[in-house]
Amino acid sequence: MLKILIEKELRDIVYSTKFAITFGASAVLLLLSFYVGIRNYQESMREYEAALTANATNISSLTDWRQVQHKIFRKPQPLQVLVSGVTNDVGRTTEMRTQGELSLINSRFSVDPLFAVFRFLDLNFVVIIVFSLFAILFGYDAINGEKEMGTLKLVFANKVSRADFILSKLLGSILALGVPLLIPLLIGCLLLLGFGVPLSGVEWVQLLVVIAAGLLCFGAFLTLSIMISALVTRSSVSFLLSLVVWIFCVLIIPKGSVLLAAQVVDVPNMDTIEIQKRKFTTQQMNERMKKTQEFISANAPRDTSFMAVFGAFQDSMARAAESERELFFGRLNEDWRNRKDWQEKWAFGFSRISPTAIFQIAAMNLAGTDVGMKYRYLQDLDRYQDAYAEFISKKTGTFADMVRIVVRRFSGSSEEEEKPKPLVPSELPEFVDQPRPLGETISAALLDLSLLVILNAVFFAGAFVSFLRFDLR
Repeated sequence: MLKILIEKELRDIVYSTKFAITFGASAVLLLLSFYVGIRNYQESMREYEAALTANATNISSLTDWRQVQHKIFRKPQPLQVLVSGVTNDVGRTTEMRTQGELSLINSRFSVDPLFAVFRFLDLNFVVIIVFSLFAILFGYDAINGEKEMGTLKLVFANKVSRADFILSKLLGSILALGVPLLIPLLIGCLLLLGFGVPLSGVEWVQLLVVIAAGLLCFGAFLTLSIMISALVTRSSVSFLLSLVVWIFCVLIIPKGSVLLAAQVVDVPNMDTIEIQKRKFTTQQMNERMKKTQEFISANAPRDTSFMAVFGAFQDSMARAAESERELFFGRLNEDWRNRKDWQEKWAFGFSRISPTAIFQIAAMNLAGTDVGMKYRYLQDLDRYQDAYAEFISKKTGTFADMVRIVVRRFSGSSEEEEKPKPLVPSELPEFVDQPRPLGETISAALLDLSLLVILNAVFFAGAFVSFLRFDLR
């Protein structure tokens, strides 16, 4: 009997006009999201390669490494385009220096403000908005709609148990609605292959897990709307309740959780941090000027050897100042980051009431576009800065070396100097963006994936129990 009921449910859904319209719209939007993501990735790669070429051309036009203004550009990643997360809000360019703090500039929105107004149509958007609405449209009248049409009495005129009926409703709806959605998803994956998007094996696994998470989010809304349909007798009321739940899950809870977290944990704004940094730097400069004057007064220049000693003194002060600055800035940044971490944990904790928020957090973690993306990238830049500083030091020497060269030139040394040659950009150390290990990525999303599974189970059980008490008359 259960098999017959499931087949009936499949026919009722698949042959309906509502299914053809909603599934067609969902499939088009899903494929469009893949296509837009692919085109955006290709355009981002063209911009990235053009920026690399321009940077190399600028370096090769110079003859002294001291004049170089080296830039690092964040390389676009395929999954970061399909699930954009925070990637478009984070700067894409870094002006590399041998010392001091590094910052990211030129986000996608600063380069093209239209992207800030019209956000990307990505996989994340389709699941959160389209899939969830798709589920509600088919689940809100699954039980009470049959009662209103009179088909519920006809079904139970036969020897059908309530358990078999609700199981057929739940399983039939999931099969009839969830399985067909896999078709455009698989076509989207084929588009990635057809357009030559270079996804690694690890990235394919991450994408498949994102898709699985999207189907779990869809299943949570479907079983929730069926549960609501079994709790109320009128389909109009269940539709209204389902719509209110959808509005809370998609719009109110995610935004409200951020406001609540801001009240729980106070985080100073970046302007306040920058003022403290500038004040400390100004104090350092004043102290260095005072020490320099004292050194000159105590060591009045008598011969050319004074310049070499003075250069060594300046090197020593510069190293000490940089060490103090790194320590002070590091404490400020660490305190700010710790507060921010707690605020984010509270915000994510509050938002996990919503299945769409859970999916979004999981998808961003899987795609590497979560809120920690910026800090992981800055860590890569900090590692590169050490290699870059060592390279520039070998090419240019210390401040004392520069002083000795100047002294030799002005002392009329007969030593011939080689004619300056154009710089070779390929000599620079290569910047490598370290990918997040698959195990770490899955671990970061494991809690949210588990929550989606639990929500499906809870709503499934809720729908089952609710129907056992449903008035069939």
